[in-house]
Amino acid sequence: MITENTYFEGNVKSLGYQTEDGQSTIGIINPGEYKFGTAKLEIMHIIEGELLVLLPETENWIAVSAGDNFTVPANASFSVKAKSQTAYLCQYR
Repeated sequence: MITENTYFEGNVKSLGYQTEDGQSTIGIINPGEYKFGTAKLEIMHIIEGELLVLLPETENWIAVSAGDNFTVPANASFSVKAKSQTAYLCQYR
């Protein structure tokens, strides 16, 4: 089954799906700054574009570009800034 997700007044949209490896979403983030919360560990792969990311318990934003990824622990929050539309794949563990 494919699920549709819309966040931040339509500025972040994704499609969720399940495979043998677990649950994932693939989506697009419009330009802007957004704060997300996690229930499970999340591995975010940037497919196209770039995000500035503020990970939990850190003070410095890091740039994550196409081909790179970052991990956020379960039960945490993180922020992202996008200057242009950015495509991502998020795997939940």
